[in-house]
Amino acid sequence: MEALRQDDPRRFGRFTALARFDEGASAVRYVARDIASGETALITAARPELAAVPVFSRRFQAEARTAERLAGGWVTPPLDTGDPAETPAGETEPLWTAAGYVPALPLAEAIGIAGPLPERALRILGAGIAEILSRVHAAGSVLQGLAPGTVLLAADGPRLTAFGPLGAAASAEARPGGQLSVRLGYLTPEQIEGKEVSAASDLFVLGLLLAYAATGTTPFTEGPAEEATRRIAEDEPELDAVPEELRELIANCLAKDPDQRPTAGTVAAELALEGAAGLARGGWLPEPLAAAVADQEARVLALEVPEEGAAAAEHEQGVAPAAPGDAGTKPDQADAAAPEDARPEAPRTLREPEGARTAPEPEDARPEDAPPVTASGAPKAAESPAAPEPEDARPLPAPPVDAPALQKPADAPAPSGNADTGNGDIGEDRGTTRFLNTGPRPPQNDRPTTQLALPHELTAPRAPDALPAPHPVQPAAPLALPAAPVTPQPHSHTHGGPAPYPAAALPAGPAGPAGPGQGPMVSLPLPPAPAPAPDPAASRRTLLTIAAAAVGGLIVGGGSVAALGSGDTARATDDKPAPKPRRTLPGQAPEPRWIYAHPASESSPLTTALWQDKLLVVTSESQASAVDLRTGKRLWQRADGAKGQVALAAGADLVFVASPTEFLWLSPKDGKVVHRVRYTEAFDDLPGLTVGRLAGSSGPVIWFTGSHTVTVKAPKPKKGKKKGKDKEVVEAYFFAYDIVQRKELWRTPVPAGRAPGTPAYRVVAERSADVLVRQDAVSLTAAEVKKAKGKGSVRSFDQKTGKLLWTRQYGAASLEAATSGDEDGSLYAAVGQDLQAFEADTAKPLWRVEGSDGSWFGTPLIAGPLIHTTERSRLVGAVERESGRLVWRRSTEVPGTGPAPSLTLSGSEKTLIAADAIQVTVFSAADGERLWKFQDIGSADPKGETVSASYRTLAFGETVVVQRDRSFYAFPVA
Repeated sequence: MEALRQDDPRRFGRFTALARFDEGASAVRYVARDIASGETALITAARPELAAVPVFSRRFQAEARTAERLAGGWVTPPLDTGDPAETPAGETEPLWTAAGYVPALPLAEAIGIAGPLPERALRILGAGIAEILSRVHAAGSVLQGLAPGTVLLAADGPRLTAFGPLGAAASAEARPGGQLSVRLGYLTPEQIEGKEVSAASDLFVLGLLLAYAATGTTPFTEGPAEEATRRIAEDEPELDAVPEELRELIANCLAKDPDQRPTAGTVAAELALEGAAGLARGGWLPEPLAAAVADQEARVLALEVPEEGAAAAEHEQGVAPAAPGDAGTKPDQADAAAPEDARPEAPRTLREPEGARTAPEPEDARPEDAPPVTASGAPKAAESPAAPEPEDARPLPAPPVDAPALQKPADAPAPSGNADTGNGDIGEDRGTTRFLNTGPRPPQNDRPTTQLALPHELTAPRAPDALPAPHPVQPAAPLALPAAPVTPQPHSHTHGGPAPYPAAALPAGPAGPAGPGQGPMVSLPLPPAPAPAPDPAASRRTLLTIAAAAVGGLIVGGGSVAALGSGDTARATDDKPAPKPRRTLPGQAPEPRWIYAHPASESSPLTTALWQDKLLVVTSESQASAVDLRTGKRLWQRADGAKGQVALAAGADLVFVASPTEFLWLSPKDGKVVHRVRYTEAFDDLPGLTVGRLAGSSGPVIWFTGSHTVTVKAPKPKKGKKKGKDKEVVEAYFFAYDIVQRKELWRTPVPAGRAPGTPAYRVVAERSADVLVRQDAVSLTAAEVKKAKGKGSVRSFDQKTGKLLWTRQYGAASLEAATSGDEDGSLYAAVGQDLQAFEADTAKPLWRVEGSDGSWFGTPLIAGPLIHTTERSRLVGAVERESGRLVWRRSTEVPGTGPAPSLTLSGSEKTLIAADAIQVTVFSAADGERLWKFQDIGSADPKGETVSASYRTLAFGETVVVQRDRSFYAFPVA
């Protein structure tokens, strides 16, 4: 943390800047405070010279939206963003986000203070990051945002501050003509080989991150720097200094074959089975780091907000208030802080490593400029005065990278996400973090216009049988190294994160300094956001050139680049053909048939149901509404259905909804009320009847409970005695009702439940002669709970008369045990951590399936000869209904434990869908093959509320409708 500089902004909306926190390649972070509320925030402000580039601006805003949707856990929720409406005319739109300030140290700075982390801290660090990756990968997405400078260590656990390539970039540089050069800060074996990145790529970088945290260096440092790419692609990592207990896991993450790497969920579970938060309880940081975090917090609390007038005067005079422990910088030091020995230091100031700003750069770490190219991408002739080289077509030289111990750590918190297309449709970044937003279906853009097609070329020394070069090598052009250091461009802002990896000595391209290629490139797609209209006076297009740096700072790119212009299609500048469309990532959810967003102006959905495979009927506090299952368009809404229960089909032409006061039969065409039966009329002998939740339905018959209060007169007193008081008594009933004939079939008295008195029943099995019912434990009275002695029971009611036939308990099944039955007379219940089958009529045990330790089964789903099982440990499986033999069992790969996922079968019963609070996981019902996963990370509105509701799924035909709060997605399934 250091004092504000002369040209630093002083105000960000309602926040006043107090000090610089750190800086990254694309942004500077400030500690700021809201004067009115006293709230302290961490502001991430894009560098003005980068913000002026339209493509960067759109990307920054899209990544900020994704950060908000991912908020929670180890991602600090954003507080505010820059408001374009407040920008004065003619000025550049401010790009900044504000998140709650959490005292924390960048990982690289922490390593510099205390050295490598101990094993427990490594477990918490890795588990926390893996938990975030698991959420991202569940949507078939790739993060590409891990680096030592993007991870912070707070007192309660790690924080991730970057969610895409911009945040993890080693450098970002604005160039004349509106160009932007961004160099990535890592490289994986598949990228070196020219293959696409996947979720496994994030696991490789996580392995590098953990190896660095465990040793203070990268596992691929041994050997010449110019062979770094070969070592990453071919050599085994050096992990001798990694704690033995973690060595195998990190080695697995660093496997060359992406298919051999573990999933993020597996890593999280192996590092901290109880979760990172659970393992971090009681503190997790070594004493020096805990003291440094506390010191930072104290320094931030000591920062004073300057008076508005004084701050304005200081800004005009070029004087910035100093942060505690740091001297203010002079005006001529706007772009480079003073050396450590030139700045007086107050107590409790954290020093950077000595020599951090003065270490000389190795000459062989400065690659030459890339060769000029024509607009079509072909190499430009060396002697061609008639065809001058356009400024925006020249790739930039690789920026220098400092040595590991000599570089200042910095964060680049640029979250990755989807760009807003500006027309109401959804823009998707299909190759980095891909998340589905609410709203219309994503447009099917021509892929070359929505992603950068970058060539993959290797120029580092390699064996003859190594990867072939895409272009023929010119025999007359020997491999050459730069003859002299290249003078860095002034004011280039090649600010990068910390470099725990060595600087690279880079050879030029195959044809020498002017050769056609200088290194491997990485495909980095951009969101299909529409670019603003080009300025007629501009002589060059706004371009984004992207090269690649190796792990943590090895500069290996700079030869051939791709260009994306405003409104132009992306094309490679080295005469290569446009890329083919990206393959679907393994496990990625298919494109939805449609997406429906329940209006934000209305209350959230209460229930959802399918009507005749034609309508999705949604009830809420304010109304009932219907959505066309073919198109995802809302057809009608009806206020009469407010607070209605799950809609049902009343014959072939009516929608039945039970509201708190009446039964309604609605037209499926327009929602108009066709029939209405008020409870006061249908059950006039039960005045004040309260209808409870529907217990179940079968064809035209519904079962439900209800209760009303009656006054019981006190008995006539004996002579000489006072008359007793009348009593208010709740009477409860179990009903059967035909919704087609609109008449009551029967009712039978049942014990009243917990106040207000209506028991909550659930039908667990329907048989030809009876219906089996279980009462929810939460509606049992205290006397019933005591009498049950911890065991649950099932009641049998006659189908025709409603007469109670029997009540039975099944083994040690508890009051809350998940229970289900079939028409053949078997009952399946969770007993302890096992699933057990019983004869329903006799309670005789039939078979038992063992569950996982510390877990228990949820409600099983019966499907033909199989029973699909679900467990709290996030395991889903199938057993034979007759014998209990286990057919398959798979994990949803959601880390930790929680409520058992709810299960749904597709119309064909070929696909099993498991849904919980984290994600939807889709399996092949026959063999348990995981087909795909899906996560919806919330509202598309940057200022919308964070969604925490569980997922619901409804299946019909070859479609499954996935709901999370207001968002609905219709996915194709088998």
